Amino acid sequence: MWPDKLLNRTNNRRAIVRKNAEKGRNQVRIAFVIGRFPALSETFILNQVTGLIDLGHEVDIFADVPDDYGHVHDEVVKYGLQQRTHYLPKLPEHYVARAMKGIGLVARYGWRNPKHIFRSLNPRRYGQQATSLRLLYAAIPFLNKHYTYDIIHCHFGTFGLRGLFLRDIGVLSGRLVTTFHGADITEAVRVYGRGVYNRLFASGDLFLPISQRWQDALIDLGCPAEKTVVHHMGIDCTEFAFRPREMAVNGTIRLISVCRLVEKKGIEYAVHAVSKLVKANYRLHYDIIGDGPLREDLQRLIAELGVAGAITVHGQKTKTDVIAYLQRAHLLLAPSVTAKNGDQEGIPVALMEAMAMGLPVVSTWHSGIPELVKDSECGFLVPEHDADALAGRIAHLSEHPEIWSALGRKGRTIVEQEFNIDRLNKRLISIFESFDTA
Repeated sequence: MWPDKLLNRTNNRRAIVRKNAEKGRNQVRIAFVIGRFPALSETFILNQVTGLIDLGHEVDIFADVPDDYGHVHDEVVKYGLQQRTHYLPKLPEHYVARAMKGIGLVARYGWRNPKHIFRSLNPRRYGQQATSLRLLYAAIPFLNKHYTYDIIHCHFGTFGLRGLFLRDIGVLSGRLVTTFHGADITEAVRVYGRGVYNRLFASGDLFLPISQRWQDALIDLGCPAEKTVVHHMGIDCTEFAFRPREMAVNGTIRLISVCRLVEKKGIEYAVHAVSKLVKANYRLHYDIIGDGPLREDLQRLIAELGVAGAITVHGQKTKTDVIAYLQRAHLLLAPSVTAKNGDQEGIPVALMEAMAMGLPVVSTWHSGIPELVKDSECGFLVPEHDADALAGRIAHLSEHPEIWSALGRKGRTIVEQEFNIDRLNKRLISIFESFDTA
């Protein structure tokens, strides 16, 4: 089961340590505490994990559940990430079933370290995490022994709290680092209140907001400024070949969006914008790559607007498929908005990938996006929720293909310099290693 996987890789770890020692490099042992993995929509985590492995560091992944789309990115197989990933037992929805299953799990694994079981059930210290048995279930993969890491790296603030609690009950040790992405600040704070992360801010070692926007928000919530460092997520630029964009021979301009189909992605505004232009006789085809709860609503909207021939919703695709679609596209649309519940973007990886490949982009003045997309330099930014403004910028780019190349080259340069995962991962390791000299 879960602990056995870790123990079985001892020889591999020793081999990596020897290899790094020969290169004069210290290996950093990192435990990732995350949610759904491998998630097709969260390539930023995948890029970070594989990049750290490439640098010779040891990575284990502790996740809630596997993704549910039935296929994964090629890197998951290439790097053997399924063998590095340890899933929590599934949490039954009904409490009685949850309690009965919990008793069985305790009987099976708890005898190894009963004190950790008792600690996970302390309602005075852990509140609902204890009474709901969520912390007990989260502790199960660690009950074989005490797992020691250099870094416990949690993606999203809610998993930072999980990492904190696991460390607190004694099943996991290491410096606690939490990356904040956006929804974990906006939506979580709305639901649980401004004090939701107070314990994490007090006891966590380092916080890595992915943008200046979110660093400011964390400090406003009470996070010590000296514990925060802006650290972007990034992409492997070598996977995304640059090509200057030119008008197609047939005159049709291919637009593309790559995202989860949720409210904050703002795809409905892009659909309205493209519809306006198609009806004004612009030769456009818009490919929407992704899946999510709004897919049926978007397909219904496309049909109602009478533009099914010009807009195609393709569903979820692997990275290889996405690259193929980006290769034949001319412009990328990322019309992100603030959702009704306050949820916001971080900095979409899809924007980075498109810019790396030379696509001019049209996006919005939203969250951390202006930290990536420099308005009028590599594309254009428009206000949120404004289909007319989107249509205007798409029309401008459609009428001026001569500027596509310059916009694309600038976009590639920005990504290479500021969002290159190789550079970012080396910087991340330097940050981790700085703990030893602090």
